Amino acid sequence: MSVLEALKPIYGILPEVKAPEEKQPLKTRIIWTAVVLLIFFIMGNIQVIGLDAGTAGRLAQLEVILASQIGTLITVGIGPIVLASIILQLLIGAGLIKLDLSNPAEKAQFSGTQKLFAIILSFFEAGVYSVTGLLTPAPGMLPLVILQVAIGSVLLLYLDEVVSKWGIGSGIGLFIAGGVSGQIFWRIFNPLDLAGNFMISEGSGLAFAFFREIGTNILNAFIVNMLPIVFTLIIFAGVVYAEGIHVNIPITMGRRGTGGRYPVKFLYVSNMPVILAVALFANISIWASLVKNVPILGGIMNAIATIVIPPYNLIPNLLLEGISPTLLDQIVQSITTLQFIGLGGNIIHAIIYLVLLTVSCVIFGRLWIEIGGQGPDKVAEQLQGAGMYIPGFRRDPRVIKQVLERYIPTITILGSAFVGMLAAISDLTGAVGGGIGILLTVGIVYRIYEELAKQQLMDMHPMLGRILG
Repeated sequence: MSVLEALKPIYGILPEVKAPEEKQPLKTRIIWTAVVLLIFFIMGNIQVIGLDAGTAGRLAQLEVILASQIGTLITVGIGPIVLASIILQLLIGAGLIKLDLSNPAEKAQFSGTQKLFAIILSFFEAGVYSVTGLLTPAPGMLPLVILQVAIGSVLLLYLDEVVSKWGIGSGIGLFIAGGVSGQIFWRIFNPLDLAGNFMISEGSGLAFAFFREIGTNILNAFIVNMLPIVFTLIIFAGVVYAEGIHVNIPITMGRRGTGGRYPVKFLYVSNMPVILAVALFANISIWASLVKNVPILGGIMNAIATIVIPPYNLIPNLLLEGISPTLLDQIVQSITTLQFIGLGGNIIHAIIYLVLLTVSCVIFGRLWIEIGGQGPDKVAEQLQGAGMYIPGFRRDPRVIKQVLERYIPTITILGSAFVGMLAAISDLTGAVGGGIGILLTVGIVYRIYEELAKQQLMDMHPMLGRILG
């Protein structure tokens, strides 16, 4: 009996969201998605009871990737869900757990184990946040704070399930896109001053700050307030353009050999590699906080946690300071002492972070296509099962696999490296919402748009819906 089979009596009693018995119309699915998003925003504004708000810690980079809001019911966000998925995928990829995810029974084992593991991690991470300073419970309120934060994460787990079965796309993507979009809008157009008073003339949003400071120093005002908006638009355009790049593999179908094309997108694995990589980085930061007082291990984890947090706003700071002998000395000192010293040290830090994130994305991209059934062998079986084959070759899935192997692995590496480099570089530019947040949001919204278009087409043409669905 495997480990996952042994856990079945436990995860088998967990509540689950039942899938609809009949296919839901597009309007109903949109309503379910909107309701879940509304609940997510409401949870993000409910403060945890028993928290000393004056000393509650905040960690912005965690909030973006984990769709969280420190100090509220979504303090740990989707962290436990993503981390549970990462660990199980790594165990499967390493061959420590034998599972065939194309088998419905074994896929159900994977889903049940992931849900159980995510619930356990919800309580674990709630405890970590509460004892390491990210949250500061009032005296005697530690158990209550942990319970509230953990329950909030478990609710997100089930809301994700609701979206997956009744709504559009995935709840994880919806929560990330919703959180980042709200953050972008608020940072640009925030009409409140630093004291929290409604004063448009003193608004802390970048747009208000730019027009307020343009009369004193137009260059600095542009670099500090408008350059992040410009970089945001550039990144947005770059991701949209990359989404449209694809390689067409010629295929034929049916007895008459009707011609067609099978498109392999440049972003073949979408934004999953960067979600998994940065979620891993975020959890490293959390675990480093947990063992910070442990000899040797604490120092090692702290060094790793420092590396995986990018030096935000590096490019605007470079433009403001310029190249100087002091900056060059800092670069030399950082290299010789292995410490990030000043702005020069941030440059070295940025290079290491860029390489590390890119490599991590490539690794997760390769793992994802195998685990998610997107590898050449699985796609070849799907095409063969649909009666499709490569023109000029005999009808054999091994032939289709050989042709797909020329494209899919290479495109997976290039696409994963692209999203990793774009996310890292855009973080360094100080783009509004964070580079990773923008990258994820654009990709998620693009996927939702594609699914909306597909669902609308199937609703208009029921016969086509039966073929595609």
